Amino acid sequence: MNEPQKLSAVTVIGLGPMGRAMTRALLSAGHPVTVWNRTPARATDLVAAGATLTATPAEAVEASDLVLLSLTDYRAMHDILDRSTTSLAGRTLANLSSDTPDRSREAAAWAAGHGADFLTGGVMVPAPMVGTPAAHVYYSGDEQVMRRHAATLELLGAPKYLGADPGLAQMMYQAQLAVFLTALSSLMHATAMLGTAGMKAAEALPELLASADRIGAILRAVEQVPGTALDAGEHPGHLSTVTMMGATADHIVETSTTLGLDLALPLAVQAHYRHAIDNGHGADNWTRIIEAIRSPR
Repeated sequence: MNEPQKLSAVTVIGLGPMGRAMTRALLSAGHPVTVWNRTPARATDLVAAGATLTATPAEAVEASDLVLLSLTDYRAMHDILDRSTTSLAGRTLANLSSDTPDRSREAAAWAAGHGADFLTGGVMVPAPMVGTPAAHVYYSGDEQVMRRHAATLELLGAPKYLGADPGLAQMMYQAQLAVFLTALSSLMHATAMLGTAGMKAAEALPELLASADRIGAILRAVEQVPGTALDAGEHPGHLSTVTMMGATADHIVETSTTLGLDLALPLAVQAHYRHAIDNGHGADNWTRIIEAIRSPR
């Protein structure tokens, strides 16, 4: 009888909620996992589950060909690994921490300078969903390196490879969070508005979330592949215009002012529509506001 193939070793550096979730997913699949964290106590239950805790980052890096980084930002990577660069040669660093696209590119060059391959990753689910069918992770960097580790990385979530530019995955991650964080702020603003009328959050949020859930369907009802007209530089205003949407933005600002709410979010939205109207595009589709975002005053 053939013995089962031994799975490759993986190192996880950073044991916040995301790093812990990654470690559990890898252990569950049978991978030997080495971990390191500034606070060793965070590894106690992971060690009990089979992980190996090292005393230094260098030992953690040397334990595996694939090193996953789950840290606060890229500065933390340098704080941890700058004294262990002699251990990097021949390894692959997959940094799944949040930062800017430029810092991802700088980190890839830094890794290459020490003989290591580098992948940028952006995990698009919260920690409890890591390793589930609902999880997906954006990656960018050398395609052959991505292919070499794809089977392992797939255990964290479906890998979506974007291209060779190390900044691409970080750009997509930040773009996704721009939508997410703005949506969260808008939900809280709307909840605060309704709260002034005596409506509890438990009443308001289900209605608001139902509205948010319909946005994708609304956009697809207008255009089968949303963004096609935008790519063509077309902004047909036969269904909704900048002027119409801008009037609504004005009403939201006025209502929020009357209620004594913070105006940062509604004023930002209003400014996009006013920019388009001031530039003679009031009859165009609301998508024309992208110009105020691309080229702010």
